[in-house]
Amino acid sequence: MKRTFKRIALISMILLVSVAGLFANGASEEAADDGKIRIGYDIYYLGNSWSIQLYQEFLWNAENNFADQIDVTYVESDNDISRQIANIEDLIAQDVDVIITTPVDTVALNATLQDAMDSGIKVILLGATIEGDNYDCLVTVDEVEFGRVGAQWLVDQLGGEGNIVMLSGISGVSTSEQRNQGALEVFEQYPGINILAIEDAGWDYAQGQTVMSDLLVAYPDIDGVWSQGGAMTLGAIEAFEAANRPLVPMTGEDNNGLMKAWYESGSEGIGCAKPTWLARVAIEAAIAMMNGEEVEKDMIYPVQTITTEQIPDYVYPDLPDDVWCGTELPEDVLREIFG
Repeated sequence: MKRTFKRIALISMILLVSVAGLFANGASEEAADDGKIRIGYDIYYLGNSWSIQLYQEFLWNAENNFADQIDVTYVESDNDISRQIANIEDLIAQDVDVIITTPVDTVALNATLQDAMDSGIKVILLGATIEGDNYDCLVTVDEVEFGRVGAQWLVDQLGGEGNIVMLSGISGVSTSEQRNQGALEVFEQYPGINILAIEDAGWDYAQGQTVMSDLLVAYPDIDGVWSQGGAMTLGAIEAFEAANRPLVPMTGEDNNGLMKAWYESGSEGIGCAKPTWLARVAIEAAIAMMNGEEVEKDMIYPVQTITTEQIPDYVYPDLPDDVWCGTELPEDVLREIFG
């Protein structure tokens, strides 16, 4: 199955939307006296479809569901910790009420987040955490359990024996590290599971395809693929097909293209979901805190799983592959985003 991802158009659209958002929402000083909560939102990365949808879910909620309550200043860090630190420092200087960020490093941002808290700014971590206590609220899923669930499913599919490869996200990001941790905790219990390689593929379709193609050349006998990203898994499936290798059990996420591929091929898979509607939860947490309400410090949601037989209940057959099923965005908005 050959899928063409409209990446040039997608990147162009994202840049236009991002720049428009930055200019339209950047003048927080003008909104300082309008009674709205001033939120500084760090767009941590736009390099894969999940991170794009997370940002778009935040933007859509900010402009449609909470526009009367919040004013947002957007910054963009491009997965660069130095840039992220500088962006957070800039938001502190602007004296926003709340900073919402997705840390791209588990340690390096801590001192800057503490500076924000010392300045009286609330700090919300969205989708990734840090090694420390320098935040007011964390909104995410149980990433270690995410890794465990997929790993145990793969072990069961292989009967506790076989050669596997692992596709990670981005080294240093808590999401990737914790998912790997959970998976390895399971695999270590089964001596018959032989891990051939652990490779980063950036949670990205193209990288997943490239990395898997290289692994197929290096290892003639791969019995299963543990992948912590749905777009990566889709790329891995197409690498297997291009190499004329039979599909093997693979784990992934609730990526729409992956759901379609599993459904069409009849191969065995499991998708673990980290919904992008977490962005809406982060906004609600910010509003609640600024209204003096008590907010749970660690809002960690359980991992939802989608097995092969459940795919028809979750897949969007008429929407692009880049869509992620754990979303509250209207279908017309998803079409506009992903083309």
